[in-house]
Amino acid sequence: MISQLTSVATLLVDITILLLKVIIGVFEALYQTLVPVHEKSVANETVLITGTGHGIGRELALQFAQLGAKIVCVDINKEGNEETVKELKDRGFSKVHRFECDVSDRDQVVQLAAKVQKEVGDVTYLVNNAGIMPCHPFSSSSADEIKKIFDINVFAHFWMLQMFLPSMVRNNHGHVVGISSMAGVLGLNNLVPYCSSKFAVRGLMEALAEELREDKRQLNNIKFTTIFPYIVNTGLCKKPRIRFPGLLGIVSPQDAAKHIIQAVRRDYREISIPSGLLAVNYILRMFPVKVTLMVKDFLDSGLESHD
Repeated sequence: MISQLTSVATLLVDITILLLKVIIGVFEALYQTLVPVHEKSVANETVLITGTGHGIGRELALQFAQLGAKIVCVDINKEGNEETVKELKDRGFSKVHRFECDVSDRDQVVQLAAKVQKEVGDVTYLVNNAGIMPCHPFSSSSADEIKKIFDINVFAHFWMLQMFLPSMVRNNHGHVVGISSMAGVLGLNNLVPYCSSKFAVRGLMEALAEELREDKRQLNNIKFTTIFPYIVNTGLCKKPRIRFPGLLGIVSPQDAAKHIIQAVRRDYREISIPSGLLAVNYILRMFPVKVTLMVKDFLDSGLESHD
């Protein structure tokens, strides 16, 4: 009887402590929303970015370089990658390295890692940005196309992480950025394989961050940031449908890169672009599915088929 009472009392104490921690956590989050945390320096960090041949990847390279980082540009597109490096050097940034690699091919990623280690050294920031987005009904998606989407949008993240995360763990210092999408939070018409791949990126980033957080051998100095853009003008979104441009307008690669780097420097776990979309989604998920669909139909935003 006494042992049972002791167990109940211990449980009540644990629940009380948990509630106090939850309240403190909520107020801390509200405070940081009003007074953002100090942005850490990225000067002299070695930032490897995939998909630097155009769009968000190129802008990330330019803006990270402006902050004093050493940039490692990786893309399968040699011409586009060369243009990015030329633009960086024309602007006076000399700490730039270029590598061509099909990041969906694990053997090529292994070779890339060896070259980067030899020519540059340990990578401290890894930005998995490369991706493709075919846009048409699921019935028009071939088996080869679906496999290619997952090879580039998902498996490339695994191969890059297998090669570059160990040195971060060894040095207990690093930051991993995964570019997911709002299509990795909610399903969208004409994007079934793409949505599936971006949901996978979200799960990968969340699970990996949690695995390292629970590893008592780590000092938690490796950070993870998942990015959920809506529509960015990178050329992938060929036929956007937007009813309220002021609310869900197309974002430029420059603005997207600025928000991504700001989130990284503040060690945010996740952000949406535009900001607030994740919060709106989480709130709507508390309502019946029918209500969520009503709101979605009212906003009437998405992508038309490219076919």
